[in-house]
Amino acid sequence: MERTLSIIKPDGVARGIIGEIIKRLEDNKIKIIAMKMLRMTKAQAEGFYAVHIERPFFESLTDFMTSGPVVAMVLEGENVIEKYRELMGATDYKEAAEGTIRKDFATDIEKNVVHGSDSPETAAFEIGYFFNSFEITD
Repeated sequence: MERTLSIIKPDGVARGIIGEIIKRLEDNKIKIIAMKMLRMTKAQAEGFYAVHIERPFFESLTDFMTSGPVVAMVLEGENVIEKYRELMGATDYKEAAEGTIRKDFATDIEKNVVHGSDSPETAAFEIGYFFNSFEITD
């Protein structure tokens, strides 16, 4: 079984679509094995997105991710990284496939409602960033 991190970003939380996103996960047989709501500090957001530190969007991304609470989840299932990324849709919601989370709910390339790990290595880092082993069920 593979694991990945999902984050419902501040725009998704503020718009009250947490339940809709969780329903889509469950409808697609993606198991949630850990979940919490938190508000990242600027330093935490910078640490999480450190891989993008040289990118022009780093400052606005970390500002956005600290603008309100997020819901972090650990998802589990066969090929869950690929499966969840398909369910999320393209980063640019204008290019996302019909019926994906981002196509249906995103309003901006940055305010695109959800985050998901892009590889097993990234997932391991990202899950460990938000959750300790006692918080993950199986």
